[in-house]
Amino acid sequence: MTVPSATSPRAAAVHGARDMGPIMLGMLPFGLIAGIAAVEAGLPAWGGTVFSTVVFAGAAQIAALNLIGEGAGPVVVIGTIAIINARFLMYAASLATRMGQESLPRRLAMAYLLTDQAYAVTITRLEADPGYGPRWAYYMGGGGALWAMWQVYTVVGALGGSVVPDSVPLGFAIPMVFAALLVPAVSDRPTLAAALT
Repeated sequence: MTVPSATSPRAAAVHGARDMGPIMLGMLPFGLIAGIAAVEAGLPAWGGTVFSTVVFAGAAQIAALNLIGEGAGPVVVIGTIAIINARFLMYAASLATRMGQESLPRRLAMAYLLTDQAYAVTITRLEADPGYGPRWAYYMGGGGALWAMWQVYTVVGALGGSVVPDSVPLGFAIPMVFAALLVPAVSDRPTLAAALT
């Protein structure tokens, strides 16, 4: 990420979306799995789309859909989503030290778009360029682009997932997405030790 500091919110949003680009491509199999899981859980394609829009949290979304498909009650489903997404509290605390001065509506928008990917891309940018200007616009550009592509992927999975042969290992995409986020963060021996652990 060698893009120089942006001087306008629009340029920052474009930079955020551009930096998210390679990750969005890698999210395709993950999103297809989410769409397929929605249909397998008994939701119509439109219901899977609504669920994806409301939950917007890949791993939690797939776990919740599996529970719904098995007939789990709402408390179990919501509790599972909350437990899986508890890591976002750490991400939010980290981002607050850099963007806590934003207004409440802006912070709520950030919270909705907070994913492992949005956090990783934003923190990488801010650590590489601590003086980066329109931080909120950068975050929203990257997070918003990821959100839009995730919705497309889940719709495609819900509508066309039945044509994907069982021999295609889509499930392998989930750990690969997280590995792709981890590699750029390994910059010295302590971070390597943490990654290997």
